Amino acid sequence: MLAAAAVCPCPPLLVPEVAAGAAHELDALRAACSDAVSVLAAARPDRLVVLGPADAAGRGPHPQGAKGSFRPFGADLEVHLGADQDAVSAEPGPERFLPPSLAVAAWLLERTNWSAAPVVGLGVGESLAGDRCARTGRELTAGEERTALLVMGDGSACRTLKAPGYLDERAAGFDAAAARALGAADTAAVLALDEELAYELKAAGRATWQVLAGAAEDAGLSGTLLYDEAPYGVGYFVATWS
Repeated sequence: MLAAAAVCPCPPLLVPEVAAGAAHELDALRAACSDAVSVLAAARPDRLVVLGPADAAGRGPHPQGAKGSFRPFGADLEVHLGADQDAVSAEPGPERFLPPSLAVAAWLLERTNWSAAPVVGLGVGESLAGDRCARTGRELTAGEERTALLVMGDGSACRTLKAPGYLDERAAGFDAAAARALGAADTAAVLALDEELAYELKAAGRATWQVLAGAAEDAGLSGTLLYDEAPYGVGYFVATWS
């Protein structure tokens, strides 16, 4: 069963060491993310599942203690998923790092001293069809175990001329619909977000949000929107479902 969920964006710039001199520009976003994680802890879950968009190499499960690195983003910083810093993946072969979205989540959990429940991660392909997203969410929360979800993902990247995806006039409307749906814990509205439009607008969170919607269909949760802004031309939302 789904006990609670938090939605947070996953730009590496959320990490101050990556943002460097511009770190203060996202202070309000960091505070909102910390507040969202506190809602998860208050739900007293049996486990926390962290969802994040991932490329082919990062898709699938990631165990507690899995390592993430921000060196590709210019910061000599490593993080581990979950509170147990000594836990490492027992998988043989080359070391597998967390995808960036889950590395940001790991940083956020470390920042908030998460210790409420064991943690696992799941990398979700950005192109995963909505019906498969919903099915994945239902499978994650089947049974009586109290599961909390930390759902990482960004809105459109096309809100301004200087945005990563340049300006697209459709972006503001897409983000407004996403923010309303996430803020209201409206599972039907989240599942109705247009997959093709999300792709065209580079909205990396669409698939993870729809996994959440599938998980929450019968949970009876209420939503609260804590943050809805577009710094750097990218839609960032923070919401809690509890």
